[in-house]
Amino acid sequence: MENIILLITVYAIPVLFAITLHEAAHGYVARRLGDDTAFAAGRITLNPLKHIDPVGTVLVPATILLLSALAKTQGFLFGWAKPVPVNFNRLRHPKRDMIWVAAAGPGANLFMAILWALFLTFQETIGLGEAFFRYMAQAGIQINLVLMALNLLPIPPLDGGRIMVGLLPNKLAYPLARVEPYGFFIIIGLLVTGTLGFFLAPFMAIGDFIVGLFR
Repeated sequence: MENIILLITVYAIPVLFAITLHEAAHGYVARRLGDDTAFAAGRITLNPLKHIDPVGTVLVPATILLLSALAKTQGFLFGWAKPVPVNFNRLRHPKRDMIWVAAAGPGANLFMAILWALFLTFQETIGLGEAFFRYMAQAGIQINLVLMALNLLPIPPLDGGRIMVGLLPNKLAYPLARVEPYGFFIIIGLLVTGTLGFFLAPFMAIGDFIVGLFR
């Protein structure tokens, strides 16, 4: 039980930072491009309480960590936050600006993965022997890369789906956009069948590359 509590403690801060900056980045870029819906809703904030979904941010990831610890296996961490409200019709150039708004979230996660890698390298440089902070930095890299990779899947309403809708010509973008009501079920299907991990695995190699850059 102590190990399970420690595991949840190690992951808690990286998860909160990951979802908070991811969602706030969407709202910030949307406001810069003409839509202040997220700002009016108080969602352009570093307060994690504004972005937490009780099920997706707390219950689901905690359950996966708990079951993984009990089974002594490496579970695929999965979860979500409350989506930041964006009115794409209020953007100055809706189809084009949708790409930048969507890309802001994964971009924020890549930035945070780099910061966690720097923190890990800093610990090694000063000879900090506290394993807790080393594990936290490693968790921060992993969580942000998983969140970035997951959101880049070209399935609406994920960020990658919105990026594809913005990039594709209208005759292809409209059919893809109509997939959005079924996107969550597609993702769950990929997760249950193990296919999701197959698609995301290449992104995890980025973590070793990022850490290697600062050593």
